[in-house]
Amino acid sequence: MFALIDVEAFDFVNLKSDPEKAVELREKYQGIKPGYHMSKIHWNSVYVNTDVSDKLVFELVDDSYNLIVSSLTKKLKEELEK
Repeated sequence: MFALIDVEAFDFVNLKSDPEKAVELREKYQGIKPGYHMSKIHWNSVYVNTDVSDKLVFELVDDSYNLIVSSLTKKLKEELEK
């Protein structure tokens, strides 16, 4: 899982992040907080309609996805590429 979101009330999205980058993002943006109901070390809650631009949200989604894919086994990565 690389993202967790309530599709009915799109207030925020939980995204996986490198722990150091997660802290940096929280310090820089008011709209990025420790992951709601998630591991606060690895997850951030990114709130929409805040000081976080849409462009950054898309970048963080990509980063989260790539982080998860990089941790997959070789076999799962091959299946994903199909």
